Amino acid sequence: MLYLLDTAELSEIKRCLDLYPIAGVTTNPSIIAQENRPYLELLKEIKDVLGSEKMLYVQVLAQKSNKMIVEAKHLKEELGANTYIKIPVISEGIKAIKTLNKIGIKTTATAVFTPQQAVMAARAGADFVAPYVNRIDNISAKGVRVVSEIVKNFRIHNLDSQVISASFRNVEQINNCCLAGSDAITANPELIEKLLTHPMTDEGVRNFVSDWEAVYNRKELIK
Repeated sequence: MLYLLDTAELSEIKRCLDLYPIAGVTTNPSIIAQENRPYLELLKEIKDVLGSEKMLYVQVLAQKSNKMIVEAKHLKEELGANTYIKIPVISEGIKAIKTLNKIGIKTTATAVFTPQQAVMAARAGADFVAPYVNRIDNISAKGVRVVSEIVKNFRIHNLDSQVISASFRNVEQINNCCLAGSDAITANPELIEKLLTHPMTDEGVRNFVSDWEAVYNRKELIK
């Protein structure tokens, strides 16, 4: 199971890469716009921070397949290896995914709300599909159930695409997606940090240090 950061804030990316086993960064037009910088310059800086082995996910803006393909080729040329082009699961997007798959450009089908959108994208050749868990919950459906059904469909029909669960409100949703078989999750830095947070862990660490310090009069093993 892969952990991805859903942010374009460079300082947060650097900090989280230093602390956690982060496999890559996901972005979208809204996230990029929040940084209010030239988009390509920012994406290249993120790619430099990630290095060649970690993944970067970047979304097209066009809504016609021919223009999606042009944008995808441009992004891949500028950003290089391990760049995954995010394509929305509209009809023109599926058409673009088919073409991009044939020419070797990796894609992620995004804005997935139903299992059949995911299956269609996988059959078209998408490397990843990204169901929006909390947004599905917000329309009175079950986001984790959708993830589970996507995973089940992929296994039944021997589809090679992987699932990146996205759009989370809390740690429980993330954990339930992991249990449902999601290959990856993407979340903002705050939620990534909350995956480790527990008051009993903090208390335990404090007690260990206190007990040690009472006998040895220092907080570290080595002075």
